[in-house]
Amino acid sequence: MSRPISRIETLEELQALYGEPGQASLVKETAEIIPQYRAFIEASPFCTIATMGDARDGGMMDCSPRGDLPGFVRVHDERTLMMPDRKGNNRVDTLRNVLADPRVALCFLVPGSLNALRVNGEAHLSADPDLLASFAVEGKAPRSVMVIRTRSVYFQCGRAVVRSKLWEEEAKIDPASLPTAGDVLAHVSNNEIGGPDYDVEWSGRALKTLW
Repeated sequence: MSRPISRIETLEELQALYGEPGQASLVKETAEIIPQYRAFIEASPFCTIATMGDARDGGMMDCSPRGDLPGFVRVHDERTLMMPDRKGNNRVDTLRNVLADPRVALCFLVPGSLNALRVNGEAHLSADPDLLASFAVEGKAPRSVMVIRTRSVYFQCGRAVVRSKLWEEEAKIDPASLPTAGDVLAHVSNNEIGGPDYDVEWSGRALKTLW
């Protein structure tokens, strides 16, 4: 019989295990987007965004990827970010959560950089026609824009990127060794949808509907 896994139950236990953070870990956090953080955001083509759903419905959390041309998240001013919602699967998990709970957390990555940038704040959604038009790519505007008021912004040290060898050629995995979306859909639908045809069709469809 395996031994029960012990649990850390209190903040005191956690602090005893980890100690206090160093000065650099604390001083780097700002409420506003300083010029150095702005430069990172404007160079980033990819981020993840975490949200929390309505507690009355179980408070389902969501963490979704967002990617576009570098600087796709616009720095409107030192306390405001704007992120367009591009074409997707229409589940709107993130957007639905923001309507229920405005708190959001973002993590920006820049290919080749060892650091990440984290942003915490509150968001709302806008469908203002002029704002949507300002985000148009190839004549195609997003259906909504998320406006984020920052509460804390800080860089994350590069240990995770270094350990994972994220940007190193040797760490790349052949996609053919992984299950495809068609494989997954075929499995969960008893082959009603998905399969090789789905993968072939999706590649062409996605390239035509990026924006």
